[in-house]
Amino acid sequence: MTASGTFGYGEEFADFVDLERLGGFIVKGTTGSHREGNPYPRMAETPSGMLNAVGLQNGGVEKFYKEVYHRIKHLDTNIIVNVSGSSIEEYCDVASQIDELEKIPAIELNISCPNVKKGGMGFGTNPEMAAQVVSEVRKVYHKTLIVKLTPNVTSVVDIAKAVEAAGADSVSLINTMLGMAIDVEKRRPYLSTITGGLSGPAVKPVAVRMVWQVAHAVQIPVIGLGGIASANDALEFLMAGAKAIQVGTANFIDPAVTMKIVDGLEDYCKRHGISDINDIIGII
Repeated sequence: MTASGTFGYGEEFADFVDLERLGGFIVKGTTGSHREGNPYPRMAETPSGMLNAVGLQNGGVEKFYKEVYHRIKHLDTNIIVNVSGSSIEEYCDVASQIDELEKIPAIELNISCPNVKKGGMGFGTNPEMAAQVVSEVRKVYHKTLIVKLTPNVTSVVDIAKAVEAAGADSVSLINTMLGMAIDVEKRRPYLSTITGGLSGPAVKPVAVRMVWQVAHAVQIPVIGLGGIASANDALEFLMAGAKAIQVGTANFIDPAVTMKIVDGLEDYCKRHGISDINDIIGII
């Protein structure tokens, strides 16, 4: 699959990718109402990765189902909506509206968003808060519920167990790691928000470790992401226990990278005499 925030609504990549060869794609973070996002500059390259502080720029859930959904619903793949919010009420409102769309089989709940009622603490940094938002969304959303976990915690396993108990069908990890970069000539941070989310190959070893830990701790499927740019990268996550993977930052570097990864996975299986890729999932 492709990761939210790196693949638009899929249609932007149609000239480079056969969207129906993908297991699915996850559309950009969708909130209750229109968001402009953070002021520029809000992206910066770093060694082996990038920082972003886009701030969930999107047209809101109403624009998605009135305009975007009708342009992409014909695609024969899994279209998943990343749902974000600043309150439990907003999460539930967006999820309930997406629940009505026939061609959307799942949502990915981004619980890294700050809770405006809790001083800006991310829902996903506290097991009780994470469980609360998942539990409330579960009441109004009746299809597959994937919960995206933040790595910016002491124990990602505790968060994973909490959302599993609250009704999550699957977890995806990792979201971006909190980072910062400074322009030493101008003597100021590169990002307008000072800090931002680090993604790309730089985070992959951390992501593989967390996926391995969580896959051994929960019974629900784990989706791995974080720095995947090749078939070998994807294989690391699968061997660590991920049932599926998402490609994110690499889409900015090579718009056709997902097709190369699909081909690479097939080639690996042929070279090693593997008839079913599930045979290597979780072998570590």
